[in-house]
Amino acid sequence: MTATSELRGPVPSASAPAAPAGRRGDARRRPPTSYQGAAWAFMAPATVLVVLAMYLPVIYTVYLSFTTYGGLGSPEPAGLSNYVEMFADTAFLTAIGNTLVWVLGSLLVPVGIGLLVAYLSFGLRFAGWLRVPFLVPYALSGVAVGVVFSFVLQNDGALSQALAYLHLPGSETRWLQEAPLNTIVMILAASWQGIGVNALLFTVGLQSIPKEPLEAARVDGASGWRLFRHMVWPLLRPSTTIVVGLSIVNSLKTFDIVQAMTQGGPNRVSETLGVTMYRDTFVNSEYGLGSAVAVFLTIITVAASMLYLRRQLSIGEPKGATP
Repeated sequence: MTATSELRGPVPSASAPAAPAGRRGDARRRPPTSYQGAAWAFMAPATVLVVLAMYLPVIYTVYLSFTTYGGLGSPEPAGLSNYVEMFADTAFLTAIGNTLVWVLGSLLVPVGIGLLVAYLSFGLRFAGWLRVPFLVPYALSGVAVGVVFSFVLQNDGALSQALAYLHLPGSETRWLQEAPLNTIVMILAASWQGIGVNALLFTVGLQSIPKEPLEAARVDGASGWRLFRHMVWPLLRPSTTIVVGLSIVNSLKTFDIVQAMTQGGPNRVSETLGVTMYRDTFVNSEYGLGSAVAVFLTIITVAASMLYLRRQLSIGEPKGATP
């Protein structure tokens, strides 16, 4: 035996029995296990719960929107009469306008100030502590915020008394009784609550931006507004998509803070679609009309969300590319 053969090791004998060829094939052709059945068994309770708690109520609401129902007896078919009555009501049209104002205000104030707070505090020492005062209001519920600001803004409330004591104008202003002033101050109250979480989300986005492009831009002379506009803002697009999308959805279904501060008054001039739905359903016991408002609000919310997300996700794609 040569040295080469010793390095290669022993050569198997031709007469040695080969490994059964069927064993590998048996491992590949092994019958499927019951993992899929077990997965469906684990998913079944949650699926049933979601169907019962979410999908069936939606289907029943759509059904009620085509009926006349006062809460007692059986619903009676009414066709499209609820939708015709809904759009013929001037208070409903006012609620649509107020809801659009809420969307615009929620995008300008809490999103804009949240971005400003995140950008100005990013990289500073003790920046986390600087953002705490903005995050604390988010722990409160919308009803609690409404109660606090109702105490501040009511006639002869804390704000009016402070302005009168300082001999400043505005002490006689009826902040919650005059439209559209009442809607504006409620948007500001909601913004006080929402700035913190928007700043937190933008901060997370800033932390995910790689440092190399920013350092290269600074070397090229970019700073201040130019650096933010051409470098930071485009790189923040994923965080901006989330923040703006959440703001649109939350503002479209605004209910709690309006109900706590004005109940949609006076004379329904500050109602949003959520308050109109609540009033028609649970105050006036017109479940068919309230369901029609709920269906309309759902369609608007879903359509706005899909259009916005579709537009955001299509940015940067080559023209002619299919989504």
